[in-house]
Amino acid sequence: MSGLRRITEQKPIDTMADEVVQASNLEKASEALSRGINSFSGKHILLLQGPLGPFFRRLSRDLTASGARVSKVNFNGGDWLFYPTGAIQFKGRMEEWPAFLAGLLDELKIDVILLFGDCRPIHRCVRELAERAGVQLGVFEEGYVRPDHITLEGGGINGHSRLPRDKNFYLAYPVAQSSDPLKVGHVFWYATLWAILYYFAGSILKPSFPHYHHHRRLTIREMFPWFRGLWRKCFYRIKERHVQHRLETEYSGRFFLVPLQVYYDSQIRVHSNYPSIESFIHEVVSSFAKNAGPDAALVIKHHPMDRAYRDYTQLWESLSEGYGLQGRLLYVHDLQLPSVLPHARGVVVVNSTVGLTALLYGVPVKVCGRAIYDIPDITYSGRLKNFWKEAPLHKPDPTALQGFRAYLIEHTQLNGSMYKRLSVEGSRAGVVWSPALSLLSVVTRKKTRTRHSDVQPENTAQPYNELDASVVRPARIRTKFFS
Repeated sequence: MSGLRRITEQKPIDTMADEVVQASNLEKASEALSRGINSFSGKHILLLQGPLGPFFRRLSRDLTASGARVSKVNFNGGDWLFYPTGAIQFKGRMEEWPAFLAGLLDELKIDVILLFGDCRPIHRCVRELAERAGVQLGVFEEGYVRPDHITLEGGGINGHSRLPRDKNFYLAYPVAQSSDPLKVGHVFWYATLWAILYYFAGSILKPSFPHYHHHRRLTIREMFPWFRGLWRKCFYRIKERHVQHRLETEYSGRFFLVPLQVYYDSQIRVHSNYPSIESFIHEVVSSFAKNAGPDAALVIKHHPMDRAYRDYTQLWESLSEGYGLQGRLLYVHDLQLPSVLPHARGVVVVNSTVGLTALLYGVPVKVCGRAIYDIPDITYSGRLKNFWKEAPLHKPDPTALQGFRAYLIEHTQLNGSMYKRLSVEGSRAGVVWSPALSLLSVVTRKKTRTRHSDVQPENTAQPYNELDASVVRPARIRTKFFS
């Protein structure tokens, strides 16, 4: 007892207060978990392709514990590695998948489909088939509000989202006081491990899934870029160690930040008109060079998960020289955004979630693609060429923005990570379910909301082609891994 007393007495008061808050948050997390995920009770859930790692396996155990029945479909060896038992193995051709899925929905009497990323090739047909069969669809994705959240949204995410787009809706939305989310911490090393294991298994077991086509190369060679990414992370941390300080001092208040996205991101391919990241960079730099004031600087930030695959140094050097922007055009890899954003004059994105983060810091944002937060008076609605000089006059409406953030978290966000579990009692997946984020409020939300397609931005992408009803026919369900 005396030993315990000594340890307690040595703790700073601030540390003890933090521990009390953390314990209180854990209790609230357990309560939210029991109310939120239990809404799946009595439903038959079909899990399709999930994120890298064991998240969907752990989620299936939570769903089962809540009283749901869970089925899973694997499409490649990486899926199988993290869900090796009790799953259906689809080994057919991609063009056979819609008919196969239609057969599953009918034969298994599926109530809800859950998947990760609704724009993956294997998932593009799911929304239409689910609607046709009267099956509810829930889509997981990286968090809209980061770093301590993941997204689960009914019907679709990002450009397919059904979130209201009316500023007045958010101006009138009541913002209740809420507790801080549990902190996830760093997930890079977890994501790296899951990626290496996933691609290794996908390569080794490719003969068992001969017709599967991934959205990236699914070979053993895919592991090596991750090692290259680790090397680049260390290299640029040393090389760019002074950049952060310069942005917060020398460049403070006069630079525009351009956060890039991963080269294969569906946000680029589906929810914008840009054929590539390079084309976005070209357009932004050209517009900046022609229209920005001589005192302004442009900072292009590389996406941390794209280190392994892309490096735009040569493009940066070419554009700097071609437009005469030496000293005004910077290209960086690692920045502490919470420290840098308050010093930015503005932020330009395709539709990155960094745009939402910047708005929450009161920084003007120009969206060049389609984003859930691209709402008049929250983001800049003018043309890119005018943004460089008009940005300081177009800070986000704080009342509408806070209403949007509160609604977004309450209706689409889970506290946690898909790569690293939080220590939440009763949750094998390690996520906190908001009480409002239930099956009824998330997955069955009616389509009476203002659709994003009703708001026409400058860039309009072509919608995914509808399925031919003639090819949607029942398919035999194969349940053995080796056949």
